[in-house]
Amino acid sequence: MIASQPLSPPDLTPETLSIQPLARAETIPSSWYVDPAFHAFDRERIFAGSWQYVGHEAQLPNPGDYLSAEVAGNPLVVVRGGDGVVRAFYNVCRHRGGPLVMDAGGCTKVLQCKYHGWTYRLDGSLRGVPRFNRTELFDKADYGLVAVTLQIWQGLLFVHLGGDPPPLAVILDGITERIGAIDLRAMRFFRRVPYDVDCNWKVYVDNYLEGYHIPLVHPDLLNVLDVRRYVTETHPTYSLQYSPFRQADAANPYGIEDGRAFYYFVFPNAMLNILPGRLQTNVVLPLAPARCRVLFDYFYTDVTTPEAIAKIEEDVAFSDQVQQEDAEICAYVQRGLQSRAYDRGRFSVEAEEGVYHFQCLLKEAYRTA
Repeated sequence: MIASQPLSPPDLTPETLSIQPLARAETIPSSWYVDPAFHAFDRERIFAGSWQYVGHEAQLPNPGDYLSAEVAGNPLVVVRGGDGVVRAFYNVCRHRGGPLVMDAGGCTKVLQCKYHGWTYRLDGSLRGVPRFNRTELFDKADYGLVAVTLQIWQGLLFVHLGGDPPPLAVILDGITERIGAIDLRAMRFFRRVPYDVDCNWKVYVDNYLEGYHIPLVHPDLLNVLDVRRYVTETHPTYSLQYSPFRQADAANPYGIEDGRAFYYFVFPNAMLNILPGRLQTNVVLPLAPARCRVLFDYFYTDVTTPEAIAKIEEDVAFSDQVQQEDAEICAYVQRGLQSRAYDRGRFSVEAEEGVYHFQCLLKEAYRTA
């Protein structure tokens, strides 16, 4: 594999990387959201160097089941082998870089390049090479698929492109105990909904990490959540937000109350929205300096009965409404960050601890990258 080239984005000075107490801190510079140099730096040094959510075991119940994903601009395929083991590979043929799969998911007996037909077993080893009889000094054992580190936590699939990643269990330490009886492994996949948002990925993450904007941006959500009791907790590699629901009636599409909902953000770009019987994952992918894609995956314990499906469709529709509102305001924020009027702001100690925590983790990641 060819080593990545050094990246040196501007504005990474000791002053911009310094971490002050929340009450005295400034937000990160606007250049970190708008300068094109940060786009390449973020993908290579932040995303390629961290655990990235790509799916759930429920999407791969049988041997040969696969799903495709992208991490830091790299195409991946995740497949369950005939031995039952789930593996991840670069979705790149070793011949001339062609794709092995070109869809979101499916089931196959072998992985065959869609360009020239090289065929790989589900364990990544090269099996068939058409019209190579006259090629000299060629050993199929040298041209298997390039594997990617994969670990499974609570049924969720995470990959890491680096060579020596920290254990995923350390990154997510404490979440299993906190959510208690909610078993994420029991969830079943229902639907993926992608959103392309006209903002830098960090703008979207900032927005997710605070409820400060809910009264103005999400009036219907305000009727569901008790924002006066909104709480943010921070941990070494993730943060947790929760707000009790006002009621458990027809006005509340989630149907629960009393704080039994958990909204986890795992640095740098994954959200786990956990409720009894329901898991919604969001992963934010940087597409350009001022554009990102957010993938919403919906999982439920029951995805078959008519009653459950009716409730799910209501939940998805309400979530879509909130997302459309977030996408609109994030696009406006991106325009503001690109203006001459703004460089850095301040934090609300009461309402923006999650944003501050994320930006501190980002500074530390930049410092060590």
